[in-house]
Amino acid sequence: MNRRVVITGLGAVAPGGSDADAFWRLLVEGRTATRPITLFDPAGLRCRIAAECDFDPAAHGLTPLEVRRMDRTAQLAVAAAKEALADSGLAAAPADPDRTGVSIGSAVGNTIRMEEEYAAVSDGGRGWLVDWRYAVPYSYSYIIPSSIVAEVAWLAGAAGPAGVVTAGCTSGLDAVGHAAQLVEDGSADVMITGAADAPLSPITLACFDALKATTPRNDDPASACRPFDRTRNGIVLGEGAAVLVLEEREHALARGAVIHGEILGYGSRANAYHMTGLRSDGRELAEAIRVALHEAKTAPEDIDYVNAHGSGTVQNDIHETAAVKRTLGRRAREVPMSSIKSMIGHSLGAIGALEIAACVLALRHQAVPPTANLHEPDPRCDLDYVPLTAREARLDRVLSVGSGFGGFQSAIVVAREGVRA
Repeated sequence: MNRRVVITGLGAVAPGGSDADAFWRLLVEGRTATRPITLFDPAGLRCRIAAECDFDPAAHGLTPLEVRRMDRTAQLAVAAAKEALADSGLAAAPADPDRTGVSIGSAVGNTIRMEEEYAAVSDGGRGWLVDWRYAVPYSYSYIIPSSIVAEVAWLAGAAGPAGVVTAGCTSGLDAVGHAAQLVEDGSADVMITGAADAPLSPITLACFDALKATTPRNDDPASACRPFDRTRNGIVLGEGAAVLVLEEREHALARGAVIHGEILGYGSRANAYHMTGLRSDGRELAEAIRVALHEAKTAPEDIDYVNAHGSGTVQNDIHETAAVKRTLGRRAREVPMSSIKSMIGHSLGAIGALEIAACVLALRHQAVPPTANLHEPDPRCDLDYVPLTAREARLDRVLSVGSGFGGFQSAIVVAREGVRA
C-alpha cells in the first residue's frame, strides 16, 4: 500500500504565542517567553521560573462549562485542535467520521486539576483516607490522560482510531509518528494529532527540583535556558499544545486542501539503560534517526535542518550532538541545528509536537529558528546550532529529534510539499 501522509492543518498554543502565527513570530525573532511563575506561588522551590502561556480559554471559543470540565492541558489541546481543523478546512466540511482518528500525546496529563482535587479530598494532604464527597464529578477524567483525546475527538466528531501516547518527553513526536502510520497503513484517512501538557504545578516542579534537572537561574528568566552553551545548568519547564491534521495525500487533493508538508519517515527506539541517564555516544538516538531516514528514503546529505531536543542539560546536549554526527556524517557539520526550547521552555510531552509544528513553519517560511542564549559554545558541542539569530535557508527536508525519561529516543522527517516525486 503506497499511501502518502501529508499535513493539511496546523494549530499551536505556546508560550509567547496564542496561535501558530504568533508562535512562529516569537521563534523567528529569537525572543524568549520564560518568566517568573504566576500560575501558583513557587516560594521555596529551587526553580521559580517557567515558560507560561498567556492563555484565555474564552478567546479560543471555550465555554465556561467546558473550562469547568477540562483541565488546562485539555483546554490547550482543544484550542490547538480548533485552529488546526479550521486551517485544514475540515471544521467547515468534516471528513467521514469513521475514517477520522485522533492521536494525542501527553507526559503528565491533567496534572493541575488532579493535584487540586487530591488536595480537596485529602484536606490538603492531612487525610490518609480521602473523602470522596468533596470530589467534583469530573475527577475521574483528571486521572486518566485519555480524557484529553476524548475531548479532541468530540470536538472533531472523529469516530475512527483514537488513543493517547504517553512516553515522557517524546510523547508528542511519537503521537504524530503513530498517527502517520495509521494513515499510511489504511486505518484512517484523516488523523488529528499532536500533544498537550500543562505541567506547571507545585508537584511537577518539586519533582524536577528533586532531580536537580531544572535551572536555579531565577534572577534572569529570559536567558535561563541555554542549550549547547558552556554555562547551561538545567531545563526551564513550559506548557503548550500543538495539533496537526494529517491526511492521506489523494484524499487531501480530492477535496482541494492546501498541503503544508509531508511526513516522510519516523523512527523510535529505547535505550534500556537508565531512567534519566543517557550514554554520551548517542547510539540509541542515532538508531532512531537511522530508521526515520530509511523509512523516508532520505540520505543524510538531503537533510537541510535538524530541530534539536536541546533541553539545556549537559548530558543531553552531548548525547544528541554525538547522535547527529553518527547518522549524518560529514553533513552534520554543514546542516543548521537549533533548539526552540531556549525560547519556549520544555513542555514535556507537548514539546515534540510543538517542535514538529516549528519544522512545518520553517519549511513554509524557508527560515531556521535560532538557539537563544547561546553565547559561549561548549567545545564538546561543535556543530552549527544557529546562535541567537534566525537564518534564511533553502529547506526541503527537515529532521526533528526527541529524547525522554525512560530512555525513549525518537525522530521524524518532514518535507516541503512537492519535494517527493
